[in-house]
Amino acid sequence: MNARIQPELLQTMPHSTHPDHLSNAHLDALEEETIFILREVAAAFERPTLLFSGGKDSLVMLKCAEKAFGIGRIPYPLLMIDTGHNFHEVTDFRDSRAKELQAELIVRSVEDSMARGTVRLAHPGESRNVHQSVTLLEAIDEFRFDALIGGARRDEEKARAKERIFSHRDSFGQWQPKAQRPELWTLFNTRLQPGEHFRVFPISNWTELDVWQYIAREQIALPSLYYTHRRDVVERKGLLVPVTDLTPARASETVQSRNVRFRTVGDITCTCPVQSLAATADEIVIETLAADVSERGATRMDDKTSEASMEKRKKDGYF
Repeated sequence: MNARIQPELLQTMPHSTHPDHLSNAHLDALEEETIFILREVAAAFERPTLLFSGGKDSLVMLKCAEKAFGIGRIPYPLLMIDTGHNFHEVTDFRDSRAKELQAELIVRSVEDSMARGTVRLAHPGESRNVHQSVTLLEAIDEFRFDALIGGARRDEEKARAKERIFSHRDSFGQWQPKAQRPELWTLFNTRLQPGEHFRVFPISNWTELDVWQYIAREQIALPSLYYTHRRDVVERKGLLVPVTDLTPARASETVQSRNVRFRTVGDITCTCPVQSLAATADEIVIETLAADVSERGATRMDDKTSEASMEKRKKDGYF
C-alpha cells in the first residue's frame, strides 16, 4: 500500500488516514478482539487450557495473553501435543517462552499413546501428525479440560474457514460443521453438557499478513526456523522437502542446499520450507504480500491428499 503513494504525499496526509496509522488501527482491533476472547474463556470455563506449540501463531496468541493477564498471571496452563518428531529449535523455544512467562506447561506425547496401544502406525515411517488427535483427546480426558484455546486462523484452510470462534465439540471430541452455534454481536453460547468441550480460536479473523505485521510491530521473538537459513532440501511433488533422518532423500532425488525459511512449523515429516532470503519480520511481510499460495498449501505434505482432509480430521478431534 505504501509503495503506491508518493513520499511527499505521505508527509502531508492527516495522521488518521496515513497508511501506517491505518495498519496499526487494524492490528489494534485484532489484538483487542483476541484479548477479549481470552478473557471470556477465563470467565466462562472452569478448566481451560491454551494450546502452545512454539509456532508463530501460538506465540502471537501468547503475547496477547500476556497483555490480557500479565506475566505469571495467565489463568490457564499451556498444553502441547508432541509427536516426538518436532524440530528441536521449536520445542526448545517453547520451553524457554513458557518459563519466561512463568506459565505452567503440560506436554503429552504421541509416543506415550503408542506405548499404550491407542495409536498404531501403519508403518514405522508414517507421519504421526494426524495421530495427535488421539493424544489430545486423552489429555482432555486426563485433565477434564472444558475449553482448548488454539491458534488456528480462517485463512489457513477451507475447513478452518467454517469454524466458529467458540467451536463446540461433542462428548466424543468431534466437530459437527452443520450443527454450529450462531455468534452474533460477539455473544457466545458456552453451555456444555457433561463430557463436551469447546475449541476456541481467538485469532480466527487474523491473516498470515496480520500475524507477521503484529510480530514486526511487537518485536515478538520466534524460533530461528522462521527466518532464512541454509538447508539441504529435495524437490518433491512441488514442495521443498527438508533432508533429515526422518525425511531422507530418495535414490532418484538430487539434494540441493538452498536459502529457505518455514512459513508454518509442524511435524518434521510433513512440514516443508519455502525458498527465501527474508531475515526479518518486515522482510517476511513484503514476501507475504506477494504470496499467491496459502502457507499450508505451500508447505504441508499431509494436506496434499484427500485422505488427509482437514475437515475429516477435525471431525475426528484434530485441532
